[in-house]
Amino acid sequence: MSDQEKPLLIKRYASRRLYNTETSDYVTLEDIAGFIRDGREVQIIDLKTGDDLTRQYLLQIIAEHESRGENVLPVNVLNDLVRSYMLPGGGMMPQFLQSSFEMLRESQSKMVENMSAMNPMSQMPGFDALQAQQQAFLKAMTGGLSGGWSGPDKEEGKSEPKEDLEDIKKQLAELQQKLSKLN
Repeated sequence: MSDQEKPLLIKRYASRRLYNTETSDYVTLEDIAGFIRDGREVQIIDLKTGDDLTRQYLLQIIAEHESRGENVLPVNVLNDLVRSYMLPGGGMMPQFLQSSFEMLRESQSKMVENMSAMNPMSQMPGFDALQAQQQAFLKAMTGGLSGGWSGPDKEEGKSEPKEDLEDIKKQLAELQQKLSKLN
C-alpha cells in the first residue's frame, strides 16, 4: 500500500495539539482540511487513550466552516440529519449518505470522461486546454467532493473565498468565449 493510500496519522496530545506523524510537525484543523481536499485520508487518534477522534475532528472542521458563513450543508439537510438520528432506524442515514456521495463522485468522473470521449470537438486545436478548464470548474463547483480535488496550490497560500469566486467567474467567462468562437 502506497503512502497516499494509507491514512495520514495525526496524533492528538494531552495539550490538544495535533501532530502530523509523517512530517513530524504540529498541524491545525485547516491543515487537516487541506490534506483531505488533496485527496488524502486522515486518521486522528488520541495519543494517551488510543481512541479514534477522526469523526469528531471532521465534524469540527465542518462546524468551523459553517460558523464563518461558508454554508457546507443547507439548513434543511441539517434538520433532516438531526431528525434521522432521533427516529427508530435512523442508523441507516450514514450508509445512505455514503452511497450518495459515492454515486456523486462516480457520476462526476463519468461526466468528465464522456465529455472527452464523445465530443467531436476533441480533435480541434486547444481542446485540451478547454477540457482542463471545464474539469477545474466542475471540481470547484462540487466543493471538493471528488477525492481528486486538490484545492489551491500550496504556493498560492490560502486565498480568500471571494478571490476563488472571481477566479471561477473569470474561467467561466473564458469558457463561454471559447465556446462561442467554436460555434
